[in-house]
Amino acid sequence: MTTALTRRHLLAAALATGAAVPLAGAGRGGAAPARATPGPARLTLPRPTGPHPVGTVSLHLVDGSRPDPVAGPGHHRELMVSVWYPAARGARRHPCAPWLPAAPTRALLGSSGFDADVAAAPLTSGRVGAPALRAPGRLPVVVFSHGNNGHRSEATIVVQELASHGYAVVTVDHTYDAYGEFPDGRLGVPDDDLPFSPWDSARDVRFVLDRVGDLAAGRNPDAGRRPLPAGLGAALDLRRIGMFGWSKGATATALVMNTDRRVRAGLALDGPMESSPPIADVDRPFMLMTADFTRAAEPSVRESWSRLRGWRLDVHARGAAHGSYCDLQWLIPQLARITGMSDEELRGWIGTLDPTRAVRIQQAYPLAFFDLHLRHRPQRLLKGPHPAFPEVRFVP
Repeated sequence: MTTALTRRHLLAAALATGAAVPLAGAGRGGAAPARATPGPARLTLPRPTGPHPVGTVSLHLVDGSRPDPVAGPGHHRELMVSVWYPAARGARRHPCAPWLPAAPTRALLGSSGFDADVAAAPLTSGRVGAPALRAPGRLPVVVFSHGNNGHRSEATIVVQELASHGYAVVTVDHTYDAYGEFPDGRLGVPDDDLPFSPWDSARDVRFVLDRVGDLAAGRNPDAGRRPLPAGLGAALDLRRIGMFGWSKGATATALVMNTDRRVRAGLALDGPMESSPPIADVDRPFMLMTADFTRAAEPSVRESWSRLRGWRLDVHARGAAHGSYCDLQWLIPQLARITGMSDEELRGWIGTLDPTRAVRIQQAYPLAFFDLHLRHRPQRLLKGPHPAFPEVRFVP
């Protein structure tokens, strides 16, 4: 990675401040106000802009075809995923989901040398277990794959934006490459001694797609058969599946499209696009949103671009850094305001792209991409430079 610090240290630094300071000028996409409650201060996230409240539910999945190399004989690969979706009225009666549960938050802080109890993770807009919206037709499905040593919540800004506009979004923790928590309280953390490639992420996603099929067929894939939100399975449209990923997850997105025809459109958020075996030809729509990993700077990105045989687009936000297309771009400036970080230090971490503008780009461009290719709605935003987004350059 070419960023000044590793993602883990950046995120831990943001959480360690306990900042709960919304950025000025955020408008409708601004941060939800922090509640004055005792205990560690809580960071904030911007609200989604869509017309629907957002529901979410976590699922514990077990892949009986893949032995777990760490847990030992008789154990199989376990994954935690979340499904985000437009919720019915009354969703506010359900509690907000945390961005990251308390135990993995403490592990993340402690692994980077901070007091594990110094801060709480943000609350999301997702209401746990809220009934799914009953609407004409079924919902397009989008799957998210996270970056190296990350977690399934690192692109929550994009995820809850899509859900608020009528998508079901499935986010995946890639066990041993992620911070997470299982229903029985077991903590999952990255295992740096266990090789984990984008191909491993892709295998996880293909298994998850099978389980999404179970949901749509009325079956409960959760290993503990925990209750599902009312109406969720019946709302899923398996004929319209897309995928996106950040960093390593962007590479995994292309690999899934190489091996699984169910995914009809893929979006790569600043991915290195490097794997072994390498990415092969992709004949369905694929879009790059680049910052550090550009075609000019990275041969692997340039090569993968040449293998896109269908609709393709490469956009680059001026001043963006690697974290500009995930939640870090919103969290790190909260740290800067609390600690008095110099402008030069802040630029080293998040580039020169204004965080509020970065959030709007995160909300607008992925939504436009999936609206075009999963809903077949024309998108002026994807036809060329747009006056509402002067920072975004179309790379020929």
